[in-house]
Amino acid sequence: MVVPKLHYISQGKTPEAHLSNIQSACSYGAELVQLRLKNVADSVVFETAKKAREITAHYQTRLIINDYYKVAKEVKADGVHLGKTDRCPQEAKDYLGEFYFVGGTANTLQDCEELLKKNVDYIGLGPFRYTSTKENLSPILGAEGYLTILEALNTKTPIIAIGGITINDVEALLKTKVYGVATSGEITTNFNNISKFNALLKSSSTHEQVWKMH
Repeated sequence: MVVPKLHYISQGKTPEAHLSNIQSACSYGAELVQLRLKNVADSVVFETAKKAREITAHYQTRLIINDYYKVAKEVKADGVHLGKTDRCPQEAKDYLGEFYFVGGTANTLQDCEELLKKNVDYIGLGPFRYTSTKENLSPILGAEGYLTILEALNTKTPIIAIGGITINDVEALLKTKVYGVATSGEITTNFNNISKFNALLKSSSTHEQVWKMH
């Protein structure tokens, strides 16, 4: 499987708003969507994930569930993204099996190294800048932070930049050799930005990286 370079992270004040935004993102050409619901009951996550899978399947868009790897398997999503305080990625991989991919959140070089030991399929590294969508934000990296970490890591595992990223940041981020970007607000406020992101990200590389399925 090829890893998409653009990840849309769902936003909305209600689960219904998340689904509406996912529908819009898919219709505007998103290749990968992450359902990220916070502070709701597990049953709500499950029901919303089922509906998100129906939407994304219609558009052949990949669906990742944030945090809930068992829900990801139940609704036949494509994978799970685990935060720093969530379950161990290796535990999730063992549960899901080889046909699902597992991503993890990192803020430091050490975080990245730990995730690589646990065979994650991609790393969400951030935050690039301050973002109001995340509580207890880790230290801001900026382009210099990515450059330093990526040079030290020297890994083929895709590194996805995240955290308040706008269209205008893509060029500088690609110079650090990040593989792609994850964004929420820049797309939710204007779904036309999906095509702009895709154009910038795809023009950066003549080859697509292939998922390493462990």
